[in-house]
Amino acid sequence: MNRALYASASGMAAQQQNLDVIANNLANADVIGFKSAQATFAPLGPNAMLGTASTGVREIFAQGKLEKSGGAFDVAIDGGAAFFAVERDGVRGYTRAGSFSRAADGSVRNAEGWALCGVRIPASAQSVTVAPDGAVAGGAGRIELAAFVAPEKLRLVDATVFIPTQESGLARKAAAGGDREPKIAFGMLEKSNVSIVESMMAILAAQRAYEANSKGVQAADEMLRIANNIHRS
Repeated sequence: MNRALYASASGMAAQQQNLDVIANNLANADVIGFKSAQATFAPLGPNAMLGTASTGVREIFAQGKLEKSGGAFDVAIDGGAAFFAVERDGVRGYTRAGSFSRAADGSVRNAEGWALCGVRIPASAQSVTVAPDGAVAGGAGRIELAAFVAPEKLRLVDATVFIPTQESGLARKAAAGGDREPKIAFGMLEKSNVSIVESMMAILAAQRAYEANSKGVQAADEMLRIANNIHRS
C-alpha cells in the first residue's frame, strides 16, 4: 500500500477515535462521579511518516467539583486519588460516584445496584451522618476507601465503576480524614470532571486534524491515479 495513503488513513482513524472519546465525555458531563477519558496515540516511524497507531484510552481522575445534594445517604471524596469500594454479584468495583440510597436489606446502593462496602444501615434509620474519616454514626459501619498504584489503568465496567487490571495493581486500603488524606464529604456529590469548553476546543482541533488527513488521502489517491495512467501509456 502507498505509504502516504496509509499514513493519512491511519491519521483519519486516530482522529475518529479521538472524536468518539470526546463525544462520550460530553454525553456524560452531567453524570455524577463520571471521569473523562483521553484517547492516546503513538507515531509510526520518524515524525509519524508511517502513520499513527492507537495506544488505548486513558482515564483522567482529576477531582470534579463538589456540590451539596438532597440525598440522605450521599457522600463524596474530597481530595486524593481514592475510590469508594462497591460490590455487585460478587464483583468488587471502585467508583467516585457517591449517590446512594438505603435498600430493603439495609445495604446502601447506587442506581445500578452496586452496594457500598462496609456499611449497613438499620431499618429504623431514616438518615445517617458520616464523619470525614468514613465512620457512619450509630455503629452502621465505616466507608471503605481504596487506592491504586496506577489508577489510569483501571478498566471501566459501568458508567462510573472500575475494576482493577494487572497494570493498575491490586486495591490497597486508603486512610481518610487526616490532614494529608482524602476526606469523606457527607451530603455532597462529586460532579464529573468534564470541561465543556475544553471538550469543544478539542473537538475543533480533532476535526481540523481529520480534514488535513483526509486531504492527504485525496492527494495520495490522485498520485496513484496519475502513476497508473503513466504506466498504462
